[in-house]
Amino acid sequence: MSTPQPPMPQQAAPQPSMPPQQAAPNWQAAPAPSYTSPIPIVRTHLGHALSSEWTKIRSVRSTMWTLGVFVLLVVGIGLAAGAAVSSSSPDLSGENPLSLGFFGLLLGSMCIITLGVLTTASEYGTGMIRTTMTACPSRGRVLAAKAIVFFVVAFVITVVSAAFVGFAQVAMLDGTGADEPTGDDWLKGTVGIGLYIALLGLLSLIVGSLVRHSAGAITIMIGTVLAPLVIAMFMFSESLSDLRDALFEYSIPNQLSVFYDNSLSRSGPSGWDPLWIILGVTAVAFVAAYALLEKRDV
Repeated sequence: MSTPQPPMPQQAAPQPSMPPQQAAPNWQAAPAPSYTSPIPIVRTHLGHALSSEWTKIRSVRSTMWTLGVFVLLVVGIGLAAGAAVSSSSPDLSGENPLSLGFFGLLLGSMCIITLGVLTTASEYGTGMIRTTMTACPSRGRVLAAKAIVFFVVAFVITVVSAAFVGFAQVAMLDGTGADEPTGDDWLKGTVGIGLYIALLGLLSLIVGSLVRHSAGAITIMIGTVLAPLVIAMFMFSESLSDLRDALFEYSIPNQLSVFYDNSLSRSGPSGWDPLWIILGVTAVAFVAAYALLEKRDV
């Protein structure tokens, strides 16, 4: 009997050897294609802020309502006053027919004040001011853009409304003996009154930036317009006569009447003095608003 032989181990197949002179290929990633944005990258400036604020002021409903009511008050009351005076007073010798537009402009100024406050304070109330400051981190530029756009809009609307009412009143009072307005009368009754009311609205805008509350800022401005005159009317004591006269002379209604040479007092501002007064007050308030804007959180 033959003994079984153990199985022979299988040998691994020989692997082909790589020639020593052949190196591994050097793989390199292809460069990624570059992307060019179609949106141009430019350095922002005041013009961009002005464009943004113009878009805001002409697209919100408050602008349409406040300016619409302003025109309605100025034109409506002005024409009504001219018709009433021309029918009831046949002899108006020495009267300036442009002065009949005073009452409509005084009431209409409340609309300009309201719009000025809403231009700044409403953004703080809704939180939109954060988006504005993110888009334009320069806070002074934002405030300047709001002031410029609002001032131009208020000035143009006031001048156009006052000029229309003035021409209508001159036509209605023709033949009643009323004086023909001079060039200086027209200049003060249109451009002068337009600058004053636009500056009054600009002061309201600045107060809105300082207070950051629409109702509070509007209350402050209406009180500034009406309170001095109302308080002076109830000062009967002789010891308060100097204070009473000062309140009469420098109240905003009296300064408006100065542009029509129809002051409520015999002394105080005259000519173009009211314009310089409101300009100085507005400039001081603007500097204060700018300083606080840089220090306070939005």
